[in-house]
Order: sequence, then structure tokens, then C-alpha cells
Amino acid sequence: MALWATDGDASGLQSPASGLQPTAYSLQPAFLLAPALFLLVAPLQPSAPLSALWTFPAVLLASLLLAWAAESAQFFVAQGLALALLAWLQTAPEFAVEAVIAWKQRTDLMIANLTGALRLLTGLGWPMIYFTAAAVYRRRRRKPLHAIKLDREHAIEVVALIPPISYFCFVWWKSRLELYDGLVLAGFYLLYLLIVRKMPHREEELIEELELVPRKIMQTRPPFRSIIILGLFAAGGVLIFAVAEPFLASMLAISLSLGVPSFVFVQWVAPFLSEFPEKVSAFYWARTVSKAPVALMNMVSSNINQWTMLPALLPVVYSISLGRLAAIPFGGRQELEILMTIGQALVAMMLLMNMNLAWWEAGGLFLLWAFQFVLSPFQRFEWVHPLVTAAYFLWFAVEVAKNAAGRRNWRAIRIFVQLLHHKGTKN
Repeated sequence: MALWATDGDASGLQSPASGLQPTAYSLQPAFLLAPALFLLVAPLQPSAPLSALWTFPAVLLASLLLAWAAESAQFFVAQGLALALLAWLQTAPEFAVEAVIAWKQRTDLMIANLTGALRLLTGLGWPMIYFTAAAVYRRRRRKPLHAIKLDREHAIEVVALIPPISYFCFVWWKSRLELYDGLVLAGFYLLYLLIVRKMPHREEELIEELELVPRKIMQTRPPFRSIIILGLFAAGGVLIFAVAEPFLASMLAISLSLGVPSFVFVQWVAPFLSEFPEKVSAFYWARTVSKAPVALMNMVSSNINQWTMLPALLPVVYSISLGRLAAIPFGGRQELEILMTIGQALVAMMLLMNMNLAWWEAGGLFLLWAFQFVLSPFQRFEWVHPLVTAAYFLWFAVEVAKNAAGRRNWRAIRIFVQLLHHKGTKN
């Protein structure tokens, strides 16, 4: 995950666009491509549980290859689009797995993977960023970090959550996801990209502050650097395309052998593996404390991506697989999962409206997520899902009431309007 410095306290190397003088060639493309080629020719049968020994690492490797390429390539695109670009590429494995599920016409597993990915980002990813930054802050300054405070331009990501989450309430109400829903959701994402693209540029991140592999790539001579970046994109894309179907088959085989419902297994294992590199990067950058707000916004960008483009993909692939235009119906379990995910998203959105994430808010998001995550595999705890869903909506109602009473504020919306007005006036 590539970020920019927000506090202006760093100095050092500049981006390639501004005259970076790279060091000697220090990274061989073959070193990164060899593991992918090995995994592509792994001999295990995809339907066997043991195939997870190569499909799971292959998904992780594909995610890492794409993440490294994205962190390097962000220096060659407009800065305002970098967070969206990174979020898109970091979630590419999630899209590939979901596309395979849609192609197999497993409507139950589509919703499992979609809701699991979204709840994992918000329930684990957001709190992880806060608690990592808080631990480092306490160790360095001997006092607690009460909240992660967002920068003004982060209001764009916060406000961008409102349209897709609100629209998904309508999708849940009609109990199906249709092609026109995908068009509407994709439109929200394109509008978000348009607004982000027009915002003022941020200060660039220093090359020397990148993680090891992207830093080595950026310190390579330009001809080799471009080849490496393109090679990583190609290798990651080919690998995830080749392994997505056997990865799904191995998950289903493991869930069957363990007696765990396939819905639960796909809901949590697939998103965890495909999003693992993103969370590792977030952990890495949250340690700097000053970059914790941008790390959090990278997660929020992924939320926006997965609330819009991921569900937009599903009815398209599903219809092509069926050979006709078709909607994806929701059953009782899927409706509850979607409603719980909407409830969590509404709470998270409201928490960021005042442009910070406090310690107790991060803790509450994590505890509610962990409670249902731990108990979800057990059928005797089916009451957990309605309980946690009700808790989310009660929390959301409390936050709305606090805003109405003036105890919280809608700073994100006000700042968003100011940013748009400022940019419009400037143009």
C-alpha cells in the first residue's frame, strides 16, 4: 500500500517524475516470477483438500505481486487517483474469486464472499490500523493516542461511502441484485474517481519510505524498473486467473472435510487470504503514526470499491454464465448477512463523519466483528447474527441522535462541500 506523507516532516528521494536518480539494478524479475511459475504447474488436484497447500499460497503470492506493482506504479499516475488505484489492484484477487463463484452460479457463496470481505475490512482492518498506531504512539510518547484524525481531503472518501451503502438498502429490500443495480453502483464509483481526480495533489511519499520490495524496484534503472513493474502486474494477473477456480474448489473441499459450512468458510477464508497483503501494508504504515490517517483511507477506498464495483461485477458474470439476463436472488441467510453488513457500514460511516476514529469506536467495531466471527461456524449460535445486526443498527441510531443533538457533527460533509466549491472556484 503506497501512501504519501501528510505532516511534511520527511525529506529524501523524489519520485521518478521529479528527477529520481535510481541506484544500480538491484532486483531480478526472475526472482519474483519463479514462485508464480512453480505454483502454476503444481501437480495437486484442485478438488482435493490438500490442493490448499498450493492454492492458498498462490493467492497470497498473486496478491503480493499486484500490491508490489501497484505501490511502484503509483508514482507514474496522477496522485489524486493513487488511493483508488491501489484499492482496486489490492482487491483484484477478491474480484477474481468472486467472478469464479458467479460463473459457477453459486449465489449463496457470492453473498458470503462479498459480505465477508466488507466486514473484514471494517471490523478487522480499521481497528488494526488504530491499535497499531496507538501502540507505537504510546511507546514513543508515553501517552495514549485517543483518535486517528483525518486530513481535510479525506472527507471525499468518507462521503463517497454514503451513496453505495444507502443504495444497498434498496437492494436488500427487493432481495435481489440486478444488472441495473450494477450500473448504478458502478456509476457511484466512477463519480468518486472523477471527484478524486480533480482534487489538489498531495505531497508525495518518499521512495525511501516504501516497503522493501517496492523500494528496490524504484531504485532500479528505468528500463528495468518498467519491465519489473509490468512483469509483476502480468505475473500477478495470470496467477490469480489461473488459481482462482482451484482455490475455490480447495476451500469447498476443506470445508466439507472439516464439517464447516461452505458459506462460513468462503465468507472468511477467501477474503482473509486475498486481503492479507493489504492488511500487512496497513500494519507497516500505521507504525509511522503520522501516516495512519492515509492508511485508514486506503482501507476506506477498498470499502468503496467493494461496495460498488464488486457487486456490479456479479450480475454481469452470472448472466453470461446462464446465457441470459438474470438477477441474483437472496435467500433468508443471505438477506441477514447483507443486512448485518449494511448495519456495520452505516455505523462505520457515521463514526468517520466527524473526521476521526476514536479508540472506543475502533474497539467497538472490532468486538462486534470478532463476536460474530468466532461464533458463526456453530449452528447453535445462529442467534448471534440477528443480535449483532440489531446492535449495529442500534449503534447507528445512537450516532444519528448524537448528531441531531449537536454532540457530534457532520464535518466530513461540510468539508466535502468546501473542497468541491474551492475546486470549482479555482477552475
